[in-house]
Amino acid sequence: QAIQEAENNSGYKIKDVVVGIAGQHIRSIQHTDYISRSNPEEVIGGKDIQLLIDQVNKLAMLPGEEIIHVLPQEFKIDGQTEIKEPIGMYGGRLESSFHVVVGQASSIRNVGRCIQSSGIELSGLTLEPLASADAVLSQEEKEAGVVLIDIGGGTTDLAIFKDGIIRHTAVIPFGGNVITDDIKEGCSIIEKQAELLKVKFGSAWPGENKDNEIVSIPGLRGREPKEISLKNLSKIIHARVVEIVEQVFTEVKAYGHEDPRKKLIAGIVLTGGGAQLKHIKQLVEYITGMDTRIGYPNEHLAGNSDEEISSPLYATAVGLVMNSIENKTQSAVKMEVVEAPKAVVYRAPVVLNEEAEETRDEVEQVAQGYGKKEESTETKIRRSFFDRYVDKIKDFLDNAE
Repeated sequence: QAIQEAENNSGYKIKDVVVGIAGQHIRSIQHTDYISRSNPEEVIGGKDIQLLIDQVNKLAMLPGEEIIHVLPQEFKIDGQTEIKEPIGMYGGRLESSFHVVVGQASSIRNVGRCIQSSGIELSGLTLEPLASADAVLSQEEKEAGVVLIDIGGGTTDLAIFKDGIIRHTAVIPFGGNVITDDIKEGCSIIEKQAELLKVKFGSAWPGENKDNEIVSIPGLRGREPKEISLKNLSKIIHARVVEIVEQVFTEVKAYGHEDPRKKLIAGIVLTGGGAQLKHIKQLVEYITGMDTRIGYPNEHLAGNSDEEISSPLYATAVGLVMNSIENKTQSAVKMEVVEAPKAVVYRAPVVLNEEAEETRDEVEQVAQGYGKKEESTETKIRRSFFDRYVDKIKDFLDNAE
Protein backbone atom coordinates (compact mmCIF):
# COMPACT_ATOMS: atom_id res chain seq x y z
CA GLN A 1 0.00 0.00 0.00
CA ALA A 2 2.82 2.42 0.95
CA ILE A 3 4.75 1.57 -2.23
CA GLN A 4 1.67 2.11 -4.40
CA GLU A 5 0.95 5.48 -2.78
CA ALA A 6 4.59 6.58 -3.19
CA GLU A 7 4.59 5.52 -6.88
CA ASN A 8 1.32 7.37 -7.60
CA ASN A 9 2.52 10.57 -5.92
CA SER A 10 6.03 10.63 -7.38
CA GLY A 11 5.57 9.11 -10.83
CA TYR A 12 8.51 6.73 -10.17
CA LYS A 13 8.49 2.94 -10.27
CA ILE A 14 10.11 1.59 -7.09
CA LYS A 15 12.44 -1.38 -7.55
CA ASP A 16 14.04 -1.82 -4.14
CA VAL A 17 13.82 -0.37 -0.63
CA VAL A 18 16.01 0.43 2.37
CA VAL A 19 14.21 -0.71 5.52
CA GLY A 20 14.50 0.77 8.99
CA ILE A 21 14.68 -1.79 11.78
CA ALA A 22 13.90 -1.28 15.47
CA GLY A 23 12.32 -3.29 18.25
CA GLN A 24 12.86 -4.81 21.65
CA HIS A 25 15.18 -7.48 20.22
CA ILE A 26 17.86 -4.90 19.22
CA ARG A 27 20.91 -4.64 21.47
CA SER A 28 24.36 -3.13 21.06
CA ILE A 29 27.77 -4.27 22.29
CA GLN A 30 31.26 -2.76 22.38
CA HIS A 31 33.99 -4.92 20.85
CA THR A 32 37.71 -4.45 20.12
CA ASP A 33 39.53 -6.31 17.36
CA TYR A 34 42.80 -6.05 15.43
CA ILE A 35 44.64 -7.25 12.31
CA SER A 36 48.39 -7.69 11.76
CA ARG A 37 49.40 -6.30 8.39
CA SER A 38 51.83 -8.32 6.26
CA ASN A 39 53.59 -5.20 4.96
CA PRO A 40 53.92 -2.37 7.55
CA GLU A 41 55.85 -0.26 4.99
CA GLU A 42 52.69 0.11 2.91
CA VAL A 43 50.13 2.79 3.88
CA ILE A 44 46.86 1.70 5.45
CA GLY A 45 44.00 1.79 2.95
CA GLY A 46 40.26 1.18 2.82
CA LYS A 47 40.89 -2.54 2.18
CA ASP A 48 42.57 -2.93 5.59
CA ILE A 49 39.63 -1.33 7.40
CA GLN A 50 37.17 -3.47 5.42
CA LEU A 51 39.19 -6.57 6.40
CA LEU A 52 38.90 -5.58 10.06
CA ILE A 53 35.12 -4.95 9.73
CA ASP A 54 34.65 -8.34 7.97
CA GLN A 55 36.52 -10.00 10.82
CA VAL A 56 34.10 -8.48 13.38
CA ASN A 57 31.15 -9.58 11.24
CA LYS A 58 32.26 -13.19 11.78
CA LEU A 59 31.86 -12.85 15.57
CA ALA A 60 29.87 -15.65 17.21
CA MET A 61 26.61 -14.25 18.56
CA LEU A 62 24.01 -15.80 20.88
CA PRO A 63 21.80 -18.44 19.20
CA GLY A 64 19.22 -16.80 16.92
CA GLU A 65 21.04 -13.43 16.79
CA GLU A 66 22.55 -11.69 13.79
CA ILE A 67 24.83 -8.67 13.38
CA ILE A 68 23.09 -5.69 11.72
CA HIS A 69 25.82 -3.00 11.88
CA VAL A 70 29.54 -2.91 12.66
CA LEU A 71 30.45 0.74 13.32
CA PRO A 72 34.19 1.51 13.81
CA GLN A 73 35.04 4.06 16.52
CA GLU A 74 38.63 5.10 17.39
CA PHE A 75 41.59 3.28 15.84
CA LYS A 76 44.91 2.31 17.37
CA ILE A 77 48.05 1.84 15.22
CA ASP A 78 51.06 0.14 16.80
CA GLY A 79 50.02 1.36 20.26
CA GLN A 80 49.25 4.94 19.17
CA THR A 81 45.71 5.63 20.43
CA GLU A 82 42.72 7.83 19.54
CA ILE A 83 43.24 7.91 15.78
CA LYS A 84 40.04 8.86 13.97
CA GLU A 85 41.26 8.51 10.38
CA PRO A 86 43.91 5.76 9.90
CA ILE A 87 43.90 5.76 6.07
CA GLY A 88 47.24 7.01 4.75
CA MET A 89 49.24 6.11 7.88
CA TYR A 90 51.94 3.42 8.26
CA GLY A 91 51.73 0.59 10.79
CA GLY A 92 51.90 -3.16 11.36
CA ARG A 93 49.07 -3.68 13.87
CA LEU A 94 45.74 -1.98 13.19
CA GLU A 95 43.30 -2.11 16.08
CA SER A 96 39.84 -0.56 16.53
CA SER A 97 36.98 -0.42 18.98
CA PHE A 98 33.60 -1.20 17.40
CA HIS A 99 29.97 -0.47 18.19
CA VAL A 100 28.19 -3.66 17.12
CA VAL A 101 24.39 -3.61 16.68
CA VAL A 102 22.77 -7.03 17.03
CA GLY A 103 19.19 -8.14 16.30
CA GLN A 104 17.11 -11.31 16.24
CA ALA A 105 17.62 -13.23 13.01
CA SER A 106 13.95 -14.29 12.80
CA SER A 107 12.71 -10.66 13.02
CA ILE A 108 15.19 -9.58 10.33
CA ARG A 109 14.10 -12.47 8.06
CA ASN A 110 10.41 -11.69 8.59
CA VAL A 111 10.99 -8.09 7.43
CA GLY A 112 12.91 -9.39 4.39
CA ARG A 113 10.20 -11.91 3.52
CA CYS A 114 7.44 -9.27 3.74
CA ILE A 115 9.34 -6.99 1.36
CA GLN A 116 10.18 -9.73 -1.14
CA SER A 117 6.68 -11.23 -1.15
CA SER A 118 5.35 -7.82 -2.26
CA GLY A 119 7.62 -8.08 -5.32
CA ILE A 120 10.33 -5.61 -4.23
CA GLU A 121 14.02 -6.13 -3.55
CA LEU A 122 15.52 -5.35 -0.13
CA SER A 123 18.66 -3.28 -0.75
CA GLY A 124 19.60 -2.57 2.87
CA LEU A 125 18.71 -2.67 6.56
CA THR A 126 19.43 0.34 8.76
CA LEU A 127 18.94 0.80 12.47
CA GLU A 128 16.20 3.43 12.81
CA PRO A 129 17.95 5.72 15.35
CA LEU A 130 20.95 5.92 12.98
CA ALA A 131 18.68 6.96 10.09
CA SER A 132 16.93 9.58 12.27
CA ALA A 133 20.32 10.90 13.46
CA ASP A 134 21.46 11.42 9.85
CA ALA A 135 18.31 13.45 9.16
CA VAL A 136 18.15 15.74 12.21
CA LEU A 137 21.60 16.08 13.82
CA SER A 138 24.32 18.48 12.72
CA GLN A 139 27.99 17.48 12.65
CA GLU A 140 28.71 20.08 15.40
CA GLU A 141 26.18 18.41 17.71
CA LYS A 142 27.72 14.98 17.08
CA GLU A 143 31.14 16.43 17.93
CA ALA A 144 29.95 18.18 21.13
CA GLY A 145 28.01 15.17 22.37
CA VAL A 146 24.27 14.67 21.85
CA VAL A 147 21.45 12.24 22.65
CA LEU A 148 18.92 11.57 19.90
CA ILE A 149 15.52 10.39 21.18
CA ASP A 150 13.14 9.22 18.45
CA ILE A 151 9.67 8.63 19.94
CA GLY A 152 7.94 6.50 17.33
CA GLY A 153 4.66 4.57 17.31
CA GLY A 154 5.84 1.25 18.73
CA THR A 155 9.29 2.06 20.13
CA THR A 156 11.47 4.88 21.42
CA ASP A 157 14.91 4.76 19.79
CA LEU A 158 18.03 6.26 21.30
CA ALA A 159 21.44 7.10 19.83
CA ILE A 160 24.32 8.86 21.62
CA PHE A 161 27.13 10.60 19.72
CA LYS A 162 30.35 12.11 21.07
CA ASP A 163 33.41 13.38 19.14
CA GLY A 164 31.53 12.69 15.91
CA ILE A 165 31.34 8.97 16.70
CA ILE A 166 28.32 6.85 17.68
CA ARG A 167 28.80 5.71 21.28
CA HIS A 168 25.60 4.01 22.30
CA THR A 169 22.30 2.84 20.78
CA ALA A 170 19.21 1.40 22.46
CA VAL A 171 15.59 0.63 21.62
CA ILE A 172 12.98 1.07 24.37
CA PRO A 173 9.76 -0.93 23.79
CA PHE A 174 7.42 2.00 24.53
CA GLY A 175 6.16 4.61 22.09
CA GLY A 176 3.14 6.65 21.07
CA ASN A 177 0.89 3.57 20.83
CA VAL A 178 1.31 2.86 24.55
CA ILE A 179 0.19 6.43 25.37
CA THR A 180 -2.88 5.91 23.14
CA ASP A 181 -3.65 2.61 24.92
CA ASP A 182 -3.45 4.35 28.31
CA ILE A 183 -5.91 7.04 27.15
CA LYS A 184 -8.21 4.35 25.74
CA GLU A 185 -8.26 2.46 29.08
CA GLY A 186 -8.28 5.56 31.32
CA CYS A 187 -11.14 7.32 29.52
CA SER A 188 -13.05 4.16 28.42
CA ILE A 189 -13.15 5.18 24.75
CA ILE A 190 -12.21 3.48 21.47
CA GLU A 191 -8.67 3.59 20.07
CA LYS A 192 -9.50 5.92 17.18
CA GLN A 193 -10.94 8.51 19.57
CA ALA A 194 -7.99 8.09 21.97
CA GLU A 195 -5.49 8.78 19.15
CA LEU A 196 -7.43 11.89 18.04
CA LEU A 197 -7.61 13.16 21.64
CA LYS A 198 -3.86 12.69 22.08
CA VAL A 199 -2.97 14.49 18.84
CA LYS A 200 -5.46 17.39 19.13
CA PHE A 201 -5.69 18.08 22.87
CA GLY A 202 -2.87 16.06 24.47
CA SER A 203 -0.20 17.70 26.62
CA ALA A 204 2.67 16.24 28.64
CA TRP A 205 2.33 18.93 31.33
CA PRO A 206 -0.96 18.72 33.37
CA GLY A 207 -0.41 22.13 35.01
CA GLU A 208 -1.11 23.83 31.66
CA ASN A 209 -4.78 22.75 31.61
CA LYS A 210 -7.50 24.45 33.65
CA ASP A 211 -10.00 22.30 35.59
CA ASN A 212 -12.97 23.53 33.53
CA GLU A 213 -11.49 22.55 30.13
CA ILE A 214 -13.63 19.70 28.88
CA VAL A 215 -13.89 17.96 25.50
CA SER A 216 -17.03 16.09 24.45
CA ILE A 217 -16.70 12.80 22.57
CA PRO A 218 -19.63 11.27 20.63
CA GLY A 219 -20.99 8.20 22.42
CA LEU A 220 -21.22 4.79 20.74
CA ARG A 221 -24.46 4.15 18.83
CA GLY A 222 -27.42 5.60 20.73
CA ARG A 223 -25.42 6.50 23.83
CA GLU A 224 -24.88 9.89 25.40
CA PRO A 225 -21.69 11.85 24.47
CA LYS A 226 -18.82 11.39 26.91
CA GLU A 227 -17.20 14.41 28.57
CA ILE A 228 -13.47 14.19 29.27
CA SER A 229 -11.48 16.67 31.34
CA LEU A 230 -8.32 17.83 29.54
CA LYS A 231 -6.53 17.95 32.90
CA ASN A 232 -7.16 14.23 33.41
CA LEU A 233 -6.08 13.53 29.82
CA SER A 234 -2.78 15.37 30.46
CA LYS A 235 -2.24 13.42 33.69
CA ILE A 236 -2.57 10.09 31.83
CA ILE A 237 -0.15 11.23 29.09
CA HIS A 238 2.25 12.76 31.64
CA ALA A 239 2.54 9.52 33.64
CA ARG A 240 3.51 7.46 30.58
CA VAL A 241 5.85 10.08 29.04
CA VAL A 242 7.70 10.40 32.38
CA GLU A 243 8.20 6.60 32.35
CA ILE A 244 9.58 6.67 28.77
CA VAL A 245 11.92 9.63 29.47
CA GLU A 246 13.21 8.03 32.70
CA GLN A 247 14.06 4.82 30.81
CA VAL A 248 15.88 6.89 28.19
CA PHE A 249 17.78 8.77 30.92
CA THR A 250 18.81 5.43 32.48
CA GLU A 251 20.45 4.55 29.14
CA VAL A 252 22.20 7.96 29.05
CA LYS A 253 23.55 7.35 32.56
CA ALA A 254 24.66 3.83 31.53
CA TYR A 255 26.74 5.43 28.76
CA GLY A 256 28.50 7.49 31.47
CA HIS A 257 27.09 10.99 30.97
CA GLU A 258 28.29 11.97 34.48
CA ASP A 259 31.95 11.52 33.46
CA PRO A 260 33.39 14.97 32.46
CA ARG A 261 35.16 13.41 29.45
CA LYS A 262 31.87 11.91 28.22
CA LYS A 263 29.76 15.02 28.86
CA LEU A 264 27.05 15.58 26.25
CA ILE A 265 27.27 19.34 25.70
CA ALA A 266 24.60 19.57 22.97
CA GLY A 267 22.00 17.92 25.23
CA ILE A 268 18.99 16.14 23.78
CA VAL A 269 17.29 16.24 20.37
CA LEU A 270 13.69 14.91 20.29
CA THR A 271 12.24 13.64 17.04
CA GLY A 272 9.60 11.19 15.76
CA GLY A 273 5.82 11.57 15.97
CA GLY A 274 5.93 11.70 19.80
CA ALA A 275 8.04 14.88 19.67
CA GLN A 276 4.92 16.74 18.44
CA LEU A 277 3.22 16.30 21.81
CA LYS A 278 2.69 19.69 23.49
CA HIS A 279 5.15 20.64 26.29
CA ILE A 280 7.22 17.46 25.86
CA LYS A 281 10.39 19.56 25.42
CA GLN A 282 9.84 21.25 28.81
CA LEU A 283 9.13 17.90 30.51
CA VAL A 284 12.31 16.29 29.12
CA GLU A 285 14.38 19.30 30.27
CA TYR A 286 12.77 19.10 33.73
CA ILE A 287 13.49 15.36 34.17
CA THR A 288 17.01 15.22 32.68
CA GLY A 289 18.31 18.74 33.35
CA MET A 290 19.74 18.73 29.80
CA ASP A 291 19.17 21.29 27.00
CA THR A 292 16.50 19.98 24.63
CA ARG A 293 15.32 20.88 21.14
CA ILE A 294 12.86 19.33 18.66
CA GLY A 295 14.62 17.86 15.60
CA TYR A 296 13.14 18.59 12.15
CA PRO A 297 14.55 16.85 9.04
CA ASN A 298 14.10 19.98 6.87
CA GLU A 299 17.86 20.70 6.65
CA HIS A 300 18.29 17.94 4.04
CA LEU A 301 15.10 18.63 2.08
CA ALA A 302 14.81 20.81 -1.03
CA GLY A 303 13.41 24.31 -0.44
CA ASN A 304 10.13 23.63 -2.24
CA SER A 305 9.35 20.44 -0.25
CA ASP A 306 5.93 19.95 1.28
CA GLU A 307 5.78 21.41 4.79
CA GLU A 308 4.25 18.15 6.05
CA ILE A 309 7.40 16.16 5.15
CA SER A 310 9.59 18.39 7.31
CA SER A 311 7.66 17.24 10.40
CA PRO A 312 9.61 15.25 13.07
CA LEU A 313 7.28 12.38 12.16
CA TYR A 314 9.26 11.74 8.94
CA ALA A 315 12.77 12.00 10.40
CA THR A 316 13.47 8.26 10.03
CA ALA A 317 12.07 8.12 6.48
CA VAL A 318 14.20 11.10 5.37
CA GLY A 319 17.26 9.44 6.99
CA LEU A 320 16.59 6.17 5.12
CA VAL A 321 16.36 8.04 1.80
CA MET A 322 19.71 9.72 2.59
CA ASN A 323 21.14 6.29 3.38
CA SER A 324 19.95 5.00 0.01
CA ILE A 325 21.50 7.99 -1.82
CA GLU A 326 24.80 7.47 0.01
CA ASN A 327 24.92 3.83 -1.10
CA LYS A 328 24.13 5.00 -4.66
CA THR A 329 21.24 2.56 -5.04
CA GLN A 330 19.15 3.13 -8.17
CA SER A 331 15.95 2.36 -6.30
CA ALA A 332 13.46 4.07 -8.58
CA VAL A 333 12.94 4.65 -12.29
CA LYS A 334 10.66 7.23 -13.92
CA MET A 335 7.33 5.81 -15.04
CA GLU A 336 5.96 6.38 -18.53
CA VAL A 337 2.59 8.10 -18.13
CA VAL A 338 0.07 6.92 -20.74
CA GLU A 339 -3.11 8.99 -20.90
CA ALA A 340 -6.28 6.93 -20.99
CA PRO A 341 -8.65 7.70 -23.93
CA LYS A 342 -11.71 9.74 -22.92
CA ALA A 343 -15.05 7.94 -22.91
CA VAL A 344 -17.65 9.14 -25.46
CA VAL A 345 -21.44 8.90 -24.98
CA TYR A 346 -23.06 7.52 -28.15
CA ARG A 347 -26.62 6.78 -27.08
CA ALA A 348 -28.90 8.98 -25.07
CA PRO A 349 -30.28 7.31 -21.91
CA VAL A 350 -33.98 6.48 -21.94
CA VAL A 351 -36.01 8.96 -19.88
CA LEU A 352 -38.60 7.12 -17.76
CA ASN A 353 -41.03 9.98 -17.38
CA GLU A 354 -43.84 10.89 -19.74
CA GLU A 355 -43.70 14.56 -18.78
CA ALA A 356 -40.05 14.79 -19.82
CA GLU A 357 -40.49 14.11 -23.59
CA GLU A 358 -38.92 17.46 -24.47
CA THR A 359 -35.84 16.63 -22.42
CA ARG A 360 -35.38 13.33 -24.28
CA ASP A 361 -35.56 15.05 -27.67
CA GLU A 362 -33.02 17.63 -26.51
CA VAL A 363 -30.68 14.90 -25.25
CA GLU A 364 -30.90 12.96 -28.52
CA GLN A 365 -29.96 16.09 -30.47
CA VAL A 366 -26.91 16.58 -28.27
CA ALA A 367 -25.94 12.91 -28.60
CA GLN A 368 -26.17 13.04 -32.41
CA GLY A 369 -23.87 16.06 -32.58
CA TYR A 370 -21.42 14.88 -29.86
CA GLY A 371 -18.10 16.61 -30.12
CA LYS A 372 -19.69 19.83 -31.42
CA LYS A 373 -21.12 20.80 -28.05
CA GLU A 374 -18.93 22.10 -25.22
CA GLU A 375 -20.96 20.44 -22.46
CA SER A 376 -21.23 16.67 -22.08
CA THR A 377 -24.54 14.84 -22.58
CA GLU A 378 -24.59 13.92 -18.91
CA THR A 379 -24.33 17.59 -17.84
CA LYS A 380 -27.19 18.52 -20.20
CA ILE A 381 -29.49 15.78 -18.80
CA ARG A 382 -28.67 16.80 -15.23
CA ARG A 383 -29.28 20.49 -15.95
CA SER A 384 -32.61 19.88 -17.79
CA PHE A 385 -33.97 17.73 -14.96
CA PHE A 386 -32.76 20.17 -12.35
CA ASP A 387 -34.39 23.17 -14.07
CA ARG A 388 -37.72 21.31 -14.32
CA TYR A 389 -37.47 20.24 -10.68
CA VAL A 390 -36.89 23.87 -9.56
CA ASP A 391 -39.86 25.03 -11.70
CA LYS A 392 -42.12 22.40 -10.09
CA ILE A 393 -41.13 23.58 -6.60
CA LYS A 394 -41.81 27.20 -7.61
CA ASP A 395 -45.30 26.24 -8.94
CA PHE A 396 -46.07 24.31 -5.77
CA LEU A 397 -45.09 27.29 -3.58
CA ASP A 398 -47.10 29.74 -5.71
CA ASN A 399 -50.24 27.53 -5.49
CA ALA A 400 -49.74 27.10 -1.73
CA GLU A 401 -49.94 30.88 -1.25
